[in-house]
Amino acid sequence: MSQTEIISFQPATGEELWRGKAGNVDEAVDRARRAWPAWAAQPLATRIELCRRFANEVRKVSDPMAELIAKETGKPLWEARTEVEAVINKVDISVNAYAERTGQKKLDSALQGTSAVRHKPHGVMVVLGPYNFPAHLPNGHIVPALIAGNVVIFKPSEKTPAVGQLLMECFNKAGISAAVAQFFVGGPEEGKELVAHRGIDGVLFTGSAQAGIAINKKLANNPGKIVALEMGGNNPIVVIDTPKITDAAALIVQSAFTSAGQRCTAARRLIIKDSMYDPIMDELKSLVSRIIVGEPFADPAPFMGPVIDNAAADQLVESFLYFLSNGGKAIRHMTRPNDDLPFLSPAIIDTTAMADRPDVELFGPLLQVIKVNDFDAAIAEANRTRFGLSASLIGGSPQDYNRFWANVRAGIVNWNRPTNGASSKAPFGGLGLSGNHRPAAYYAADYCAYPVASTEMDQPRATIGVGLSQS
Repeated sequence: MSQTEIISFQPATGEELWRGKAGNVDEAVDRARRAWPAWAAQPLATRIELCRRFANEVRKVSDPMAELIAKETGKPLWEARTEVEAVINKVDISVNAYAERTGQKKLDSALQGTSAVRHKPHGVMVVLGPYNFPAHLPNGHIVPALIAGNVVIFKPSEKTPAVGQLLMECFNKAGISAAVAQFFVGGPEEGKELVAHRGIDGVLFTGSAQAGIAINKKLANNPGKIVALEMGGNNPIVVIDTPKITDAAALIVQSAFTSAGQRCTAARRLIIKDSMYDPIMDELKSLVSRIIVGEPFADPAPFMGPVIDNAAADQLVESFLYFLSNGGKAIRHMTRPNDDLPFLSPAIIDTTAMADRPDVELFGPLLQVIKVNDFDAAIAEANRTRFGLSASLIGGSPQDYNRFWANVRAGIVNWNRPTNGASSKAPFGGLGLSGNHRPAAYYAADYCAYPVASTEMDQPRATIGVGLSQS
């Protein structure tokens, strides 16, 4: 097999789904650079209309796209359908966001002329997509970038290229050329080449902190490139006093185990007040025992599918065993019914007694439980991380939530809601190892265009009133 061949496998079956040759980076960038001036010169209304046509193209293939997402990621079909809906809805959200975040301004100043603020596109943008939401998350970069007048080279995760290809075909069928919205096949090496290429004006990345840090280091000496990093989290969900035990358990399950825990906003740590520990654990164990884990098209529909591949499953099992060997107490063991496929049961482990809990993002259905004495200790524990993406408080009063909101370091802070399921109508991003202060979703317009300040007059008019001799 050629080293430049990319092959995608179905996590639920192990069967090959897609294969293709890695592209040539120089050719892709050259093609995009030649296409950019004409695309940037298109009226904004034209770019918006073409993106709306893209949404219509996705509607036409919504069922096949959902089925392909389910096959290539292993997520249940019901969840894949919600992803396709998010792709469609992203267009109108992005249109509104661009108008609000990058609106034109003019200020008349009599003899000083007119002051104006308008926005320009950066140029050629590389979008590097993740495998967990292979259509929705890259689309959240691509649509705002195209509306702003950039051209896009999209390299999907090497684990989900089939979905990436179908997504870009929808752009192309809508009338946006394959040079303006360009599908690029590649693995990590091609990704590195794209990031470093002198013809690239921006890198829009969604993925792991490790990869995001590598991108940041690579471009540290090149401030001319815009870089937006959307990375992961070691997200806390905090439970204090509440009579709603059943609801609290449901919120914990939604936070920790939706998408088999493969969301950057998934709850990794359940931080719980000791007085709530026993009733919450009893309800949580009962609810988790009812979770159906199965292949995407099973009937009845599963809550969880497999993780993305066997390597990911191996790492998660090893992490669970590490916790057990270093002071962790199993509340619900992680099991793997088939060593050849990456299906895992949702696992819960009490790590309160661990002296040194690893501050890492374990991207799967593994929830750590940490017992604390009071609310102050809960907030301190929630902040005991280098990440800062999402945090949620369950229970408490409005005053408690105000304290939580003010003191927890995260870009998304929720009350009596899951840590995940963020709205595309709000900014999406974090701090620390979770991002570089360039939130996506509604605020993606901010990094897809840059503001230009101008002072303007119809005719030149100037005098020098001081500092000149009489002749």
